[in-house]
Amino acid sequence: MKFITDHYSNFRKSEVKVADFVLQNADAVIHYTVSELADLTAVSEPTVIRFCRAIGCKGYQDFKIRLAQSIVPAVRGIHETVNEGEEAPELVRKVFEANSEAIRQTLGTLDFETVRRAVQELAVARKIIFFGLGGSAVVAMDAYHKFFRIGIPCHWFNDAHMALMTASMMQPGEVFMAISHSGSSRDVVEALEVAAATGATTMAIVSHSKSPVSKIASRTLCVASSETGYRFEPMASRIAHLSVIDVLSVGVSLNREQAVVENLTRARKALARKKY
Repeated sequence: MKFITDHYSNFRKSEVKVADFVLQNADAVIHYTVSELADLTAVSEPTVIRFCRAIGCKGYQDFKIRLAQSIVPAVRGIHETVNEGEEAPELVRKVFEANSEAIRQTLGTLDFETVRRAVQELAVARKIIFFGLGGSAVVAMDAYHKFFRIGIPCHWFNDAHMALMTASMMQPGEVFMAISHSGSSRDVVEALEVAAATGATTMAIVSHSKSPVSKIASRTLCVASSETGYRFEPMASRIAHLSVIDVLSVGVSLNREQAVVENLTRARKALARKKY
C-alpha cells in the first residue's frame, strides 16, 4: 500500500495510529465505516478524514476505494465471492448463497425490540415517506408499493431535492424512512435532519450500525452485510433490506388487520378485470 507508506513521515501522531492500523488490517478496514475505524484506532472521526486527505484522497469513501483496489482483485468489484471465468453452476450457487447468508445473518443480529417499536409507529402514522438513492431507491420503491397496497398513505423519492422539500413539510405523527447501504450519504443525513426538526419520526434501514445515518435516525434497523463500501451496487445487502421491509409491512398489516384485509380485497377485485 504504497499510497499510504509514501506519506508516513508526514503524518501527525494521531494519523500514524490510523496508518498503522490500516496497514495491519487492510482486509478488514475496507468493510468499516469512518466511525468504526475511528473507534478502533481511538481517534476522532475528523482525524480519520485528515488522514485520508493527507494521503491524497478526497474523503473516506475515496480512501476505501483506493485501499480496496490495492488489495482486492478487480473481479471482487462485481461480486464478493465470484472468480473470473466462473461457470453457471458455481455462479448461481455463490450468488444465491451470498443472498441467503445476508438474510441469515440479519435474522441473527436484527434488534427485535426496535422492529416492534418501528411497526407500532408505522401502524399509526398518518403518512410515510420512503427515501433511497442509487441501489437503495429500489428498496424505497418496493416499500412504497407494499405499504400503498395495504392502504397506508405514503410516497417514495429517489431525488434528493424532492426528498428534502418533502421532509421540510412533514408533521408530528408522520414517518420519514431512509434506506441506505453505506449510511454515509450526505443527502440522506440532511433529509433526516430536516424531517426530525419538524417533529416527524425518523427511521433508517442501513448496513452499518455506526454510520452518520444511524446517528441521526430516531429508529435504526441494521442488517448484516459483509459487502464492502467500495462497491457501487451492493447485492446481498439489498436482499436483506427488502426482507426488513417485508417484516415491517407484515407487522403493520397485523396491527391493522381488518382495514388491510378490506383494502386488499378491493384492490384484488379492481385488478381482476386486467387478467385473462
